[in-house]
Amino acid sequence: MTSPSRSRGLTLVELMIAMAIGLLIVAGAFRIYLQSSQTYGVHEAEARLEENARYAYSILEPDLRMAGFWGYAKGATGITGSNLQTDPAATTMAGSAASTCGTNFGTDLSTPLEGSNDSYPLLCLGYNGRVMPSADTLTVRRASALVSAVPTNTVGPLRICSTRTAITLVNNAANCQADTSPAAMSMGTVRDLIVHTYYVARDSASAAGVPTLWRKSLNNVGTVPTFQDEEILAGVEDLQVQFGIDYTGATGVVQQYVDPVAAASLPAGAQIVAIRLWILVRADAMEAGFVDNRTYAYGNRSTLNGTVSNLTGAATAGMAYQPNDHYRRLLVSRTVMIRNVLGT
Repeated sequence: MTSPSRSRGLTLVELMIAMAIGLLIVAGAFRIYLQSSQTYGVHEAEARLEENARYAYSILEPDLRMAGFWGYAKGATGITGSNLQTDPAATTMAGSAASTCGTNFGTDLSTPLEGSNDSYPLLCLGYNGRVMPSADTLTVRRASALVSAVPTNTVGPLRICSTRTAITLVNNAANCQADTSPAAMSMGTVRDLIVHTYYVARDSASAAGVPTLWRKSLNNVGTVPTFQDEEILAGVEDLQVQFGIDYTGATGVVQQYVDPVAAASLPAGAQIVAIRLWILVRADAMEAGFVDNRTYAYGNRSTLNGTVSNLTGAATAGMAYQPNDHYRRLLVSRTVMIRNVLGT
């Protein structure tokens, strides 16, 4: 028979020790869960930024690479119907759209690429009239990669009529008479004219105060060519550009990268053969416990010119960016070679 003095359960001390060990295990598991959750959130935010940057470049790269494409013929110096931006305004072909964003801006096909450095020089306002003051702009002119499916007697869209020997800008494909020889016309194509200007505005279409990459696009409203704003990606704070210049105009090889300039500022005979881009993408929302205190120096933004905590001020050109806020960011750089350059 067991003695009553030897039949006993847990003492209070043993119970407290067991509870303490259990609490330590639960606290450790909870801490691991929190750390894993935070790590997952960070990775998800970074992955979203990378995905947004890839999307932006998926729009930019094909467009830039095809700059100066005019169909079968190569070179834009002899395009019939094209007008230099230094010429008097010519509105016969495109109406007021030819000069909405600048004199002959919509029909200067001799300039497949041009840009501005730390400014927005277009006469047509950016979205809401609130552009990012020190972001660069980049303009692309080319023909569509696809042959136009619009009936030839439709008046309105500006199109490129291209044969093996001639290029003509027309607003009615029925007027495509660049070369009347049967051999040339049988090899000709009619393609829509594309004029795109990329810029950064302070607002998106869905929310004010969200910096956004926008594009001015020469579209067709009714029968009148018109520049319209197209939202590319919300969250883009800055676009910086450099042009790769071939000063000989004959090799297609970059000899120097320079800040973007208007076409008239390039030396005679020089051509743009590559574009170097920087896009700064910001997260959709602020992240608790995170502070972005990095210094972003890229393009012509340099710490030698000082630093700024925001990019909306008028005196931010050329200055490095140190936001010190709770938004996560990703800076992505890429170089795009231009296919349709002379001398190659």
